[in-house]
Parts: sequence; structure tokens; C-alpha cells
Amino acid sequence: MTPEEVIATLDDLIHLLGTYDITTVRASMGMYLVCKAIHEQTDIRVILTGEISDELFGYKYTDFAPNAKEFQKEAVKRIREIHMYDVLRADRCISVNSLEARVPFGDLDFVSYVMSLDPEMKMNKYNKGKYLLRHAFEGLGYLPDDILWREKAAFSDAVGHSMVDYLKEYAKTRYTDEEFEEKRRKYTHAQPFTKESLLYREIFEKYYPGQSDMVVDFWMPNKEWEGCNVNDPSARVLSNYGNSGK
Repeated sequence: MTPEEVIATLDDLIHLLGTYDITTVRASMGMYLVCKAIHEQTDIRVILTGEISDELFGYKYTDFAPNAKEFQKEAVKRIREIHMYDVLRADRCISVNSLEARVPFGDLDFVSYVMSLDPEMKMNKYNKGKYLLRHAFEGLGYLPDDILWREKAAFSDAVGHSMVDYLKEYAKTRYTDEEFEEKRRKYTHAQPFTKESLLYREIFEKYYPGQSDMVVDFWMPNKEWEGCNVNDPSARVLSNYGNSGK
């Protein structure tokens, strides 16, 4: 992806998504362009996608959950809201490019089973996120060890990290500090808090005026947990991100 391609796609992307959520827009950019390339350059029409594994088995930020009860409470919240975020992203980005998705982690029986497990089993006690899911495949030969045990990388940053910087830098050129403060105060629901979030909101309002409550709020780590009080939804701003994605 080039910076020019990312910026040129942004308006159409928010229009097709129907959201202003920062994480969803960022992650959709990569997914949309990948799906577009698949449609234009291959004969593949059905793809596997990994949505809902984070909600079931944990994110980088759920490593900061103070206990198993809080981990489970967060998982329940995310599952209930996922239609506004990751499922929205996958559905729109895949279908608009004439592809079909198969979402194995979204199987209802599987979701019910994993959510019924003792959340203590899903806490990161081994310094390896999603250990329970990884362990389920250990020794079976389905995945090479370098894939099975590699660190999670933030897809919303395009893994290599440069794409999100294109968007942030572009947003900075659109508003002075004074303009940002003036324009963001117009919104009472899910008020923009960065120039990037204001940019997405203004594009959203162009196509869906006054309909912001279709999304409850920004997808963000649980700020009530120590280590998660951040102003960017990206996992790479967390202290435990390490060398993920490099």
C-alpha cells in the first residue's frame, strides 16, 4: 500500500463501512485493499477469516485484566458489541469485493463452548497471548511452530506499522489545533479526541448525518485497568506490545 492509495481510499471506505470508529477504519483499510486485490488478481471467491478469536481468547490489552472475572466481563462485552466493529469490517470489506467469508471462530457452538470455559484458563499466564488456542494446535502438525507461536501483531496498524502513520499524518494536515478543538466540540456522542478521529467523523457525517449512535462508542482498551489508560486504540501503544509484527 502506498500513502497515496490509502488516502485516496479513505472517503469511499468510511462510506461503505458506515462507521467513524478509529480501529475499524484502520483495520478496514488493510482488509479492503487485500480483498480488492484478491478479487481483481485471482479466481478466489471464498476466504477464511479469523474474526472473533480476539474476543474469545484475549487481546494484547486483556493481558492487563486484573483477574479472571474482569477478563470474562470484557469478553462478554466485546462479543455483544462485535457487530459494530470487527464483524462490520469483515462483512463490508469482503462482500463489497464480491467475496464470501467463512468465519470458523464465529461458529455459535464454538463461541458458546469457549465462553463457558473457566476464564482463568484464558488469562495470559505463560507470557504468550492466546495460549489456550495455540496449545490446542500444539504437536498436531497443522501449523509450523514459527506461525503457531509467533507474537500477535496489530492488523489495524497494517502489521508493518506504516499505514496508520499515513492516516495520522494526513489528519494533522487537515486541522490546526484551534480548528480541531472547535470542530470536535460539535459532537456530543463519541466525541472525537484526536485529529484522526475527527477526520473520520466528518467523513461519516457527510454520508450518515446525525446517525452516530449506530455505534456505541470508540473501540478502546478498558481504561479502568492499569496499563490501559491510553488515547490510541492500537496495541502497539501498550507496554506489552514488544516486538510484535516486526
